[in-house]
Amino acid sequence: MTPLKKKLFTVYVFSKLSTRRFFRDRLALFFGILFPLIFLFVFGSISKGSNGGVSFNVALINNSKSEFAKQFVTQLQHSKLFKIDKKLTSLSEANDKMSKSQIDGEIVLPADFGAIQNGVPGGQVMVYYSPTNDQAGQALTSVLQQQFAAINAKFVTAKAPFSVVGTQTKQKSLTSFDYTFSGLLGFSIMGAGIFGPMNVFPELKKQGILRRFHTTPIRVWQYFLSTMISQAITGLVAIAVMFAAAIAVFGLHVVGNYLEIALFLAYSIVMILGIGLSIGGWAKNERQAAPLGNIIVFPMMFLSGIFFPRFLMPEWLQGITNYIPMSPVIDGARQLITEGKHLTDIGPQLGIMAVWMIIIYAIAFRVFRWE
Repeated sequence: MTPLKKKLFTVYVFSKLSTRRFFRDRLALFFGILFPLIFLFVFGSISKGSNGGVSFNVALINNSKSEFAKQFVTQLQHSKLFKIDKKLTSLSEANDKMSKSQIDGEIVLPADFGAIQNGVPGGQVMVYYSPTNDQAGQALTSVLQQQFAAINAKFVTAKAPFSVVGTQTKQKSLTSFDYTFSGLLGFSIMGAGIFGPMNVFPELKKQGILRRFHTTPIRVWQYFLSTMISQAITGLVAIAVMFAAAIAVFGLHVVGNYLEIALFLAYSIVMILGIGLSIGGWAKNERQAAPLGNIIVFPMMFLSGIFFPRFLMPEWLQGITNYIPMSPVIDGARQLITEGKHLTDIGPQLGIMAVWMIIIYAIAFRVFRWE
């Protein structure tokens, strides 16, 4: 066996051992696979709810005994737009709930609501809302006005001089969940690439394991390469579980090429891993690793689009966040997964990641110590 093959065989053995250790460690499995899944279900449920349309928590006070009022109440109760608190039967109880922001508004049907006049039912619905919840109140009023416009059209026929026609375009747009999923992928990649080495390396130093490795012929580049391979494998497994859950539960529609997506995500894990290797390789113990890790991780977590899209930020801040290591990862993942782009279409993201990889690994090799 040639010297190069011997060195690569050492890399293979260490990467195999690291991968096996991951799947045997329950704590590592929890934080590597289950913890990102928890975030997926929490934020995915929020996004799915926001994509499903507007809904209002309201109190419905019916003071009318007309047949039309009964039908209207039944219609509201079966509508997905309104979540009616059936326990509230008086205006005073509803006012108390609204003062605590537990409901969005009150819908009151007066005693004469639905009374027959000139052969058709009529009346006025009263909507009450708090000044502190002005937007929801106005939206609730607007929704009820639209519903009554449709009811009025059944009783009174009048041709309007002006009209609006809505036409759906063929071009699909991204949903809130598409942005959420790309951000959660970034969170999973960050967990695999940074938190793993940042926590494991100081513990290995504390136990003297790295010191014993140093007495063997293994070199730093071999140890780094074996760690990169192991983290890429375990990271892709965790991401595959996230994809399966997102597709099965939240209906994620993947339009990109799976092979290109896998290659990009593996590349992303390896790039971000350099940060974990730098922190964990430099720190002597957990007390040194944790503060430095938080200083680096938290700005990336909140400025690179993990929890909310970067287009919501001010333009000057967007320009800065374009060059944060996690930003091209999340942008590239979103373009590949939900926009159907190819690796050749995300050259700017790949270029920024390549520059960061050179910088990060230069630091990692420089600051690494075996004990």
